[in-house]
Amino acid sequence: MSSPEPSSHPPLVVIVGPTAVGKTEISIRLAEQLNGEIVSADSRLFYRGMDIGTAKPTLEERLRVPHHLIDVVDPHETCSLSVFQKAAAEAIAGIHARGKLPFLVGGTGQYIHAVIHGWKPPAALPDPRLRSVLESLAKTRGNNWLHDRLAILDYAAAVSIDPHNLRRTIRALEVIFSTGRKFSGQRGKAVSPYHLLTIGLTRSRPELYARVDARIESMFTSGLLYEVKGLLDSGCSPDLPALSAIGYRECVSVLQGRLTVEEAKVRMRRKTRLFVRRQANWFKPDDNEIHWFQAGEVSISDLSALICETFSFEEAKKDYS
Repeated sequence: MSSPEPSSHPPLVVIVGPTAVGKTEISIRLAEQLNGEIVSADSRLFYRGMDIGTAKPTLEERLRVPHHLIDVVDPHETCSLSVFQKAAAEAIAGIHARGKLPFLVGGTGQYIHAVIHGWKPPAALPDPRLRSVLESLAKTRGNNWLHDRLAILDYAAAVSIDPHNLRRTIRALEVIFSTGRKFSGQRGKAVSPYHLLTIGLTRSRPELYARVDARIESMFTSGLLYEVKGLLDSGCSPDLPALSAIGYRECVSVLQGRLTVEEAKVRMRRKTRLFVRRQANWFKPDDNEIHWFQAGEVSISDLSALICETFSFEEAKKDYS
């Protein structure tokens, strides 16, 4: 095989894949071996105090390898796409400045693509009056009703937005009504500032769903209900966008007496399966920019070799070992 052509852009390893596939452990082991640091691109990991329900890397795991963009905002705050882009770019630049190799890791496709493809968020300014109307419609008719309206106006945008993420649904509709153009068609795209290697991790659906089910059981065993109760007791409103994440909304319903624990688990399993299928819309098996591997079969040494080959072994050895 011929040697890869040198690139003037700084290297960036991107690790993508569905929830529960095993991205955390594989990325940590690779970063350990190649003197790297990890930048999280999982929108659920931004929030302080939301650890169990987001399957956040443990303190021990974060001590093994430096992690960035974890625990950066409180649940009542928001982290917009543009704020994330800026923070991720700064974190990656800092890792390069330290002579280390950055790993961008996560399953939130919108955030990954915003960083690696230089998306420019739509320029439409917030419209408080329109936003208020949309929020009222969501309260009276439900989040799903509003998301269904988005699907009629802009199917591509609706596919990429979780129906339970009311904030993003409203923003997409706000942009559409303000500009008269589809939200999905307003993502400006620039040449990537990085020399990219994107590694995709996958498992068979039955295996992945079994891991999801085991993770949900583990969350409750580890105290997910107590975590949610603590957030509510600290003053967090159950209507916060952050608490619309899978698991948190269900636990709020348990604490309010509207669901049993077993009913909550059933809902979480169903929603997570839908989420896995939605993630597949962002990271497709036929995407020739992604190197796909079976997470339970590929070795760390093989992945490490691919990284060194992509960025040239001499460069990797000199700068990152």
